[in-house]
Amino acid sequence: MRLTGFSSLCLCVSVATLLVAILKVSSVSQDIPRDRRYPAHWWAPIVDPKKPDWEILPQEARPGEVILSKRHELGLLSNFAPTPFVFHGKRYASLEGFWQMMKYPEGPDDPRAKFPGLEWKYTRDQVAQMVAFEANHAGALASDNMAKMKITWVSFEGGRFEYKPTVPGEHYKLIVEATWEKVKQNPEVKRVLLATGDLILKPDHHQEPNAPAAWRYYEILTQIRGELQKQK
Repeated sequence: MRLTGFSSLCLCVSVATLLVAILKVSSVSQDIPRDRRYPAHWWAPIVDPKKPDWEILPQEARPGEVILSKRHELGLLSNFAPTPFVFHGKRYASLEGFWQMMKYPEGPDDPRAKFPGLEWKYTRDQVAQMVAFEANHAGALASDNMAKMKITWVSFEGGRFEYKPTVPGEHYKLIVEATWEKVKQNPEVKRVLLATGDLILKPDHHQEPNAPAAWRYYEILTQIRGELQKQK
């Protein structure tokens, strides 16, 4: 295929723009000192024209920080990761699946199931076996239904509690306990978490201001890491 003069010009401009971006990212990354005790690729600059708006790239970490990026093994620490665990006798495919299934009706007598005009595309058990964006999307559908019902609670084993409490409550407690089980039941997750040593763990996505404590999974993981380090 032959390029026209205009097409050639556009291609050159695109390549030049990309090169400028690469040089800029590399320059910024090199200006930040990184601890050589840890793998260099945890901070390796990434230039991705298709980067989603939600993502925080590895090179955006400040001194002493590391981004729990899904682009390398630290992504195992994400709620999205396919890291199955058993909690209260039930298997979950991921922490995200556990999180989002709490928005779904627990049975036919659940007021969420009986509310007129609502469609629940998935069952609670189906969501429990989802991972990553599939589970997140299922949760978004459920959140829409919650808004239509004008409810702000989710449930677990029949108990109802606020989904976004101002003070950490039952929801936060369950998320912490489930995160512990994910770490304990997945040896590679435990290994990777301990490998982060004393680095400050940061999320790989932008969160809403003053996000509830349960949202701050990186802080929960930091607490778990500290307890595991004491046990060594």
